[in-house]
Order: sequence, then C-alpha cells, then structure tokens
Amino acid sequence: NGIDIIFRGQRHRIDFKQLTGKAVIIYGQTELTRDLMDVRAASGAASIYRALDVSLHDLDTDQPKVRYKFDGRQHTIRCDFIAGCDGFHGISRQSLPAGQAHVYEREYPFAWLGILAAAPPNDVELVYARNPRGFALHSMRSLQITRLYLQVEPDEPIDNWPDDRIWDELQARLGTSEGWSVNRGPILERGITAMRSYVVEPMRFGRLLLAGDAAHIVPPTGARGMNLAMADARVMAAALAAFYADGSTTLLDRYSEDCLRRVWRAEYFSWYLTTLLHKHGDADGGLLDRAQVAELDYLASSRDAAVAFAKNYVGLETV
Repeated sequence: NGIDIIFRGQRHRIDFKQLTGKAVIIYGQTELTRDLMDVRAASGAASIYRALDVSLHDLDTDQPKVRYKFDGRQHTIRCDFIAGCDGFHGISRQSLPAGQAHVYEREYPFAWLGILAAAPPNDVELVYARNPRGFALHSMRSLQITRLYLQVEPDEPIDNWPDDRIWDELQARLGTSEGWSVNRGPILERGITAMRSYVVEPMRFGRLLLAGDAAHIVPPTGARGMNLAMADARVMAAALAAFYADGSTTLLDRYSEDCLRRVWRAEYFSWYLTTLLHKHGDADGGLLDRAQVAELDYLASSRDAAVAFAKNYVGLETV
C-alpha cells in the first residue's frame, strides 16, 4: 500500500492507497517467468530452449523468418510477425538494420550490491534510504527471505564485501533515530548490478516489434522495468488482435509511438528517483546533496508532491 523513505535518520511514509486509491504488487521476476511458462506448457504450445545461432531475416517483408540450430539441425520459422521479447542482450534489437534506430543511453557512476538473505524481513513494504554513506533498499522476497541492496562503486570487487561488512553497512544506512534495525541472517546470494537508462527508437521495424528490455532499460530504483515490459505486451497484443480481426494496421503503425509515450515517462521517473536517493560525490561542493534533502523535505510535507510521486510509482494508466 506504500513505501517508506529514510532520510536524516527519519522514516517518511508515502501511502499509495490513501493518495491514489491504488497499491503495488511485488511479483518476483523468477516467479512470474515460471508461472508464464507453466501456462504456456499447459496450452500445448512448443518452447525451444538452448537454440544456437539464432538469427532474424526478411524483417521488412510480410513473411519474416527466425533461423536457429537445435539438435544439430538447422530450423526456420516463417512468421507473420516477430515479437522481440528477448531482453537487452538478445538478437532482436541487434537485428535492426544499421541507421534504422536511434539509441539513448546513460550509464550511472554507481552500482547496486544486492543480497538475498535467510532473514525475516523487517517490513512487508519497500524501505528506501537516502544516506550520506550511499543508497540502500530493504525489500521482502517472502516471510523468511529478505532482498537488500547497497549503493557501491560500479567497478567494486564483490570480494571487498564480506558478510559482516554488508550487514554493518546496511544497518548504518537503513537505521533510524527510533532504533529501527535490519534483521540479519545467512546470505544466500549476492551480486553487483550496473545501473543504466537505455531506450531505442523506434520499437518497430517492419514486422519486428520490440518489447521490454530489448527496447528499453530503466535503473531498478523506480521498479518500472517489468511493468513496462507488460505494458508493451498489452499494446502489442491489441495491435495484433486488430490486424487478425479485420486486417487493420492502425494500432500496429502506432505501436512504437504508443509504447514510447509510457516508456519515456517511466524513464524520467526512474532517473528522478535514482538521482534523488543516491550519493553523487562532492565535486559540486555539496550542492546536489542539499538539493536532494530539499526535494525529500518537499515530498514528505506536500500532499501534491506525494500524489504526483505515488501516481508515477503505482503506474500511469494513460500517458
């Protein structure tokens, strides 16, 4: 129903339900993928895993093709359309002809050290921390498992972070003057994730329609990546349904425009929240540090600011 933001040692709540009438659902990507593939398997549709040398062809014709090797043989799938939902490192975006797409990209000068710990979460909702030592995030994976994140340098060796250092730093950043403390436990997983914003335009070329991370990346601070992918899929489904119903290409022709309107709004919000909560160094003499606190004070004290924030966080129905 909301989130907490810690700054200057105090917790400040933003109540989504009260401000917008809506809430957010935390649906782990691993669990979502498993559920979707279970539904696909139950439908009897085939899925090919471990395909090699995948390539896309004839994208600007009415019969694009996917070619791949499997079980030592070459295979070709002739398609009406190709949905490029294969992630940031997939073949779909790489198959766009040179000069047919424009890329917008920003790499951030920090990364996230993420851990999965066998410790009961302190809270069932997300807790963000803006701290002079750096950003931190507390989230719940289950009633027994906690997911936590720390801002670190992008080239930080993970060996520099033994268990005790991780827990001590989480406590330093997430602790409050009221004595709130992080539950500790065995660390089950750990990893460092780079932070970037990325958009490719357009999201359609011929009969290839890009969706999700194949077309855009947001820093995870705003929790928008999976939401955007699902929104892309919904727009794509409506466009394809209209085409097969009566041959209309109106929604297909608008696919990129319709998706990107939402994408850019989410890119802005994710950039804003990332900039607001992370430590950026002292090159400006502390100017950004003071500006962050001023914005957080405004967010904590102004209902109008909180409503705008909450609407962006829970997701915009129309943009």
